[in-house]
Amino acid sequence: MKTKKTTIIPIASGKGGVGKSIFAANLSIALARLGHSTIAVDLDLGSSNLYTCLGMTNTYPGIGDFLKSKNVKFNDLPVQTSIPNLKFLPGDGQTPFMANLSSSQRLNLLKSLKELPARYLILDLGAGTMFSILNFFGLTYKSMMVTTFDTMSIMNCVMFLRNFIFRILCKAVYEDQEVLKILLQRFQQPTGYEPVTMRSLLQDVKKRNPGLAQRAEEKCRKYRPRIVFNMGSHSDDLDMLPKFDAALNQGLSIEPEYFGFMPFDEHVRNAARNREVLMLAHPDSIAASAIERLANQVINNWDNSTENSMSILKTETKKLYKNGKRG
Repeated sequence: MKTKKTTIIPIASGKGGVGKSIFAANLSIALARLGHSTIAVDLDLGSSNLYTCLGMTNTYPGIGDFLKSKNVKFNDLPVQTSIPNLKFLPGDGQTPFMANLSSSQRLNLLKSLKELPARYLILDLGAGTMFSILNFFGLTYKSMMVTTFDTMSIMNCVMFLRNFIFRILCKAVYEDQEVLKILLQRFQQPTGYEPVTMRSLLQDVKKRNPGLAQRAEEKCRKYRPRIVFNMGSHSDDLDMLPKFDAALNQGLSIEPEYFGFMPFDEHVRNAARNREVLMLAHPDSIAASAIERLANQVINNWDNSTENSMSILKTETKKLYKNGKRG
């Protein structure tokens, strides 16, 4: 029987406080409980805390030790958790100053991650837009963004994706240093000039190198981040989707997929305060049910593109609220 390939799912957020790490930990648990070998990887280097969401202690060597020592074997780092099929790969642990990786460290880590034996690798990335975070997010064409519905969170989500796709564009045109220089100058222009959009940047590239512009656009178009909205209070929260979608499509030429809606659940906050594992301590909670549903969605649909994902998410969320399930 042929072994299925490893699916890598980087999970990012534009800002802290949106529940990304709790979501990543419990999605990992749900996938493992559905019978799939899963490794939850703490890539929030500089402020690793995924272990708390998994009910573990910060006593194991991790990625920081691997990057600092030649004697640490990467494949020996994942720790078996109390949950069958689930291992945990610690981040910087007690190794300081790991937030900013060198290029060689980053490449070494990326290569090692791809070689881990598991059906699913769930990568809990740091919040914000440091190059290392953007590079990990771009490890696959289908990564996951977690955001809440508050204005700051939505704005930071858009800003994260803006920085991400512009970085992809810069890497795509790197072979032509004059074009790259033009793009970098555009990024640095003061407020008050014409807004920088992906379309305008590609026009700049096309004027100098049409073939490169076409290849760069094709490369950028391959990235289709999956958006998960967390801490929703009602299906009406999704009424903002058309405006959000326009910001990504028109400004950044990004066609996202709207992957899930997580309702607000006090059990999540209580679990975090008490250092409990949500899926274990509150298995019948609304949040746990929603995560199980998303885990099944990952298993069944992750490798497929979903057209009309906006309308599908809105319709399915309204059904859940109408039926009183929410999760």
